[in-house]
Amino acid sequence: MGIVPGHAHPPAALRSARAAALALMALVLVLVGGTTVAHAVASGERVVGTLNNAGTPVEGVTISVERGGAEVATGQTNDAGRFEIDVPGPGDYTVVLDTGTLPDGVELRREGGERVEVTVRPGGSGAALFLLGENTNVASTRLDRAPQLLVGGIQFGLVLAMGSIGLSLIFGTTGLTNFAHGELITGGALLGYVVNVGFGVNLIPATIIAVLVGGAAGFALDRGLWRPLRRRGTGLIAMLVVSIGLAFVLRYLYLIYFGGSSRSYAQYATQSPVDVGPVGILPRDMVIMGVSVLVLVLVGLALQRTRFGKATRAVADNPSLAASSGIDVDRVISVVWVFGAALAVLGGVFLALSQQVGFQLGQNALLLLFAAVTLGGLGTAYGALAGALVIGVFTQLSTLFIAAELQVVGALIVLILVLIVRPQGILGSRERIG
Repeated sequence: MGIVPGHAHPPAALRSARAAALALMALVLVLVGGTTVAHAVASGERVVGTLNNAGTPVEGVTISVERGGAEVATGQTNDAGRFEIDVPGPGDYTVVLDTGTLPDGVELRREGGERVEVTVRPGGSGAALFLLGENTNVASTRLDRAPQLLVGGIQFGLVLAMGSIGLSLIFGTTGLTNFAHGELITGGALLGYVVNVGFGVNLIPATIIAVLVGGAAGFALDRGLWRPLRRRGTGLIAMLVVSIGLAFVLRYLYLIYFGGSSRSYAQYATQSPVDVGPVGILPRDMVIMGVSVLVLVLVGLALQRTRFGKATRAVADNPSLAASSGIDVDRVISVVWVFGAALAVLGGVFLALSQQVGFQLGQNALLLLFAAVTLGGLGTAYGALAGALVIGVFTQLSTLFIAAELQVVGALIVLILVLIVRPQGILGSRERIG
């Protein structure tokens, strides 16, 4: 029975469309309004940064700023290891760390690392990153560093898993390779920053608000964009291209409203580590790992024990068969989008806590997310978790043997080697062809 042209939408469909439109409007209002507040907080051009040695703030270090070879400003790190130095205006600057003011036993990790080039945009700030630590060639061996890097890798892997599971579930239920998933991570980190710093809300409730808004954004994206494309019979390659375009639009909207500088949350940015045996762990990292494990366990239980989880797995296996058995496939996909976006937002906040909030946060993690999903097995939630842990641990431990800048390359080499031996991934299942 066909649909008569011009026939009014059924009331349920109309209500759903209105709900999706309202959710999308609410997200836009929060982002636009919040970014205005964020700009007000960060008004004035300055150079910022934080010095810490294995999580311990480094106080009293002299930092100078040069332009065209001449010193234009100077300052010192405070008791939290942070420095904020006002500069004459936007432009390119060289930030110089006075190594003579570093405490005993603390030095730069690489030669020439005392000079950093930064760009300050109008009304914004430029972040200068100095890598400090003991001389690992003398004070410690690779074996001494391995436990610390292992814990850091597990934490990074758990944070990656938050984003990769949502990406894998969306792929499993729709077949969509969503290149805009990284921007959901960035949006979560930025929204948490707006609520935390702009509106003065503690980071914990700010994170909860960001996760709820992120879930609503996922629902609105599916109802307003992806479902209409599916119903029109748009091919997966065309939808992939749409996701790339959406990623560019969101990324440069973030850049326009938030600027190109990196910023820190108002709470938990600098902490002293707690010694657990040979490993020093920041309290916030303990919380990140604990919450991540709890959320991932709940997701696993939901997929295995609840009716919705069983329906999700049925849709991922065979959408047509699932629909013929009475499962509302569109409803399942919408809920998957809600939870996938919410997990990405939570992962974005956790990732920004470990690093800093910036408009390229999710873009930088996207390649690792795809590597984790592919390594674990396309379309499987548990495979995405396993792949994320492998990628996270390997990227950290690989710095024992290669430069930190090459750790992503090392992770991709591992991905290639594993897929040569097991093309379906760690937990993927073989498919019969023919």
